[in-house]
Amino acid sequence: QVQLVESGGGLVQAGDSLRLSCSASGRTFSRPGLGWFRQAPGKEREFVAVISWSGGSRYYSDSVKGRFTISRDNDKNTVYLQMNSLKPEDTAVYYCAASDRPVVGPQGPYDYWGQGTQVTVSS
Repeated sequence: QVQLVESGGGLVQAGDSLRLSCSASGRTFSRPGLGWFRQAPGKEREFVAVISWSGGSRYYSDSVKGRFTISRDNDKNTVYLQMNSLKPEDTAVYYCAASDRPVVGPQGPYDYWGQGTQVTVSS
C-alpha cells in the first residue's frame, strides 16, 4: 500500500506564495509520475500540474501556468508545488496523486491519492 501525505496548505492573502509538499511512503514505487489536483467547493476536481519521474516533462493547467511550479526530489520521495501570485480562485483542497507510470498526463491513470491539504486565498 502507498501513502501520500500532503502538507503546506494554509490561509494567505492574494498575491502571496505557498509551497505544498507531498511525501510518499509504503510500497516502493518503480518510477512514478506525480501530479497535483485541486477541488474547490461545489466544483469537480481539476488537474493542476504533473511531473514525470525524471522531471523532464511537466504539464500545467492554463489557470496556473506561469504562477505555479511543480518539482520533485526522488531521493526524498517528495513532490512539491510552488504557488506564487495566488488568487482567491486558487482556493481549494489540493491533492497529490501518483501513477505507476513514469510519464503520465492530466488524464492519468493515477493509482494513489493523498487526503488533501486546504489552501485558502483571501482577497
